Amino acid sequence: MQYKEFTRREQQTIRRLVTDMCANYDERYGCLPLNSTCYMFTVNSPDSSPCKYFRNAVLPLNPFLETVFSGICETKPCKICGTEFEPVGRQAYCSEKCKHTSRRLTTAARVRKHRQKMQM
Repeated sequence: MQYKEFTRREQQTIRRLVTDMCANYDERYGCLPLNSTCYMFTVNSPDSSPCKYFRNAVLPLNPFLETVFSGICETKPCKICGTEFEPVGRQAYCSEKCKHTSRRLTTAARVRKHRQKMQM
């Protein structure tokens, strides 16, 4: 299994959930059971386990983060080569090469259609 770090958006979401929704967190003292800064602020990977309270009470509030921590990653096939990849956002192609190939094919089809329309 390969190591995956949290994206910046995921880290921000974790921080926001801890500061807003975690009952064990206090701005002045940090994590009350630990008497120090919250462990969730330093977590870098979904492979590491979150604290029990965060996992059971706070994480269900955000379904996206729950899937990230569960390790279930949605993959989809590339529209050009068919290889499975983990999309980032609305990504439709596995690589820049496939993206370039798709753009080239789309442009060729559009120009071909335009030429046929002009011949009529």
